[in-house]
Amino acid sequence: MDIHPFVQNAIPLLTAFALKVVGAIILWVIGRKLIDLARRLVVRSLKFPFDQTVANYIGTAVSVLLNIALIIALLGFFGIETTSFAALLAGVGIAIGAAWSGLLANLAAGVFLLILRPFKVGDFISAGGILGTVNEIGLFVTTITTLDNVRTFVGNGKVLGDNIQNFTANPYRRVDLVAQLDNSVGHAEAIRLLKERLRRIPNVVAEPAPDVEILTFTPLGPVLAVRPYCHNDHYWQVYFDTNRSIREVGGDANFPAPQQHVFINGGGPRG
Repeated sequence: MDIHPFVQNAIPLLTAFALKVVGAIILWVIGRKLIDLARRLVVRSLKFPFDQTVANYIGTAVSVLLNIALIIALLGFFGIETTSFAALLAGVGIAIGAAWSGLLANLAAGVFLLILRPFKVGDFISAGGILGTVNEIGLFVTTITTLDNVRTFVGNGKVLGDNIQNFTANPYRRVDLVAQLDNSVGHAEAIRLLKERLRRIPNVVAEPAPDVEILTFTPLGPVLAVRPYCHNDHYWQVYFDTNRSIREVGGDANFPAPQQHVFINGGGPRG
């Protein structure tokens, strides 16, 4: 059987198909670059009327829509009927949406997060059981970097449905520590010395002034509440410096360390 005629007929078809594939690749690369450029332009243009959080969210949505349009255009480039494909895509989208209702819930929650604005990018928050700094509020998830530098992705639905604590929203926060005194130590002198030392700790705000008061009593002696105030950015520095100051004040003033006396009855059993 002579296959020469088949080869002769197949070469133009294969050549045309190869050219279309190469053209599609070129269109995909150029289209992706243009989409990325459009996303960056949208984010940049929206940074002034809105903040970075809203701008990034809208930019991501624009990028998703343009990528879908690019895929449909490439299918049309190969001669596939895009009208029927668009209808099929809509039907598949409805089916997927019904099956993956959680994704739609996260999408809706992301919109409400932008409307209600409980936090923004850069805030230090506790949400969805995660404590850390917000990196991004995406279409479906919020990206948070925890204190141990782990990038964590939390569904927007879980973030919005849980308690949210924003530690950055207010100009200062309180550091809560305690100091155990011995019964023989004068509490008034200890309070005076601690207040003086707390004022010298870097980044402790002057207003409100640090609080040092008797919190409770134990068999060892009174327990002082030691509470300086600082900006959230300096929380741990103030926390550790305050702990060190409590120890140093007691040592410099020669306060006796709290001691607990244990009495053991050494008598034998009674007959």
